[in-house]
Amino acid sequence: MFLRGSIVALITPMDAEGAVDDDALARLVDFHVDAGTAAIVAVGTTGESATLDEAEHCAVIAHCVELAAGRIPIIAGTGANATAEAIRLTRCAERAGADAALLVTPYYNKPTQAGLIAHHRAVADAVGIPQILYNVPGRTACDMLPETTAALATVENIVGIKDATGDLGRVERLRELCGSDFALYSGDDGSACQFMLRGGDGVISVTANVAPALMRRMCEAALAGDRDAAAALNARLDPLHRALFVESNPIPVKWAMAEMGLAQAGIRLPLTWLTPEHQGAVRAAMQQADAG
Repeated sequence: MFLRGSIVALITPMDAEGAVDDDALARLVDFHVDAGTAAIVAVGTTGESATLDEAEHCAVIAHCVELAAGRIPIIAGTGANATAEAIRLTRCAERAGADAALLVTPYYNKPTQAGLIAHHRAVADAVGIPQILYNVPGRTACDMLPETTAALATVENIVGIKDATGDLGRVERLRELCGSDFALYSGDDGSACQFMLRGGDGVISVTANVAPALMRRMCEAALAGDRDAAAALNARLDPLHRALFVESNPIPVKWAMAEMGLAQAGIRLPLTWLTPEHQGAVRAAMQQADAG
């Protein structure tokens, strides 16, 4: 198996003007190393990949690899809705020394299933780094079906999928179609515990930004098949799973990281800072998870 456990979909810390904050990025990498997070996804969709230009995107990936210094695997978010751009970003990740790439399905274009296969095969053929598919139809208007995933699982360097549908029935179907060596990661924090108890390998998590040690412990219990322990730990996390989506991700999680003193109050338009009416709910959920 490629990786198992709690993988953080890391925010990209920014200053008040929206510039990437390299000092905060170093703090965040150390924070996750110390918490025992299994891996870091750098510049995924939670990392505001849509508003970083290609040069910034590649620079943040390279800086994360440098900061990690082999202490924690770095998975680079390199998906795009243009195949040529996805290839360029994935090549950047490979040159930087990233351990793998995470590629979201092309958003807005609404490709067919055949188009999805052609897109991901083209990236995998062009760049040898291990690649993880990412299916999040709620944000892309494109759903990669399990049968399409199975077709791509035959490609040697396509090693897993992040499934953010929240459809737990897909876990068994994906495992049946893709085999035991193909990594299955939840992309939905609220159902991730059950996803792992049903045979998944981990979660690529927004919540892990805020409560990494607790997320790690919950994942360890779920992967060990300890339903009671996993459920008890997840009960402490569940308010945070919900609160971090009271506004569009990553608005709430960036506010939470600023509250914890780990990042500045910086985000890029068209996203805006968390509105005061929701701040109390996020703060209360953080307290229940002993975060901050």
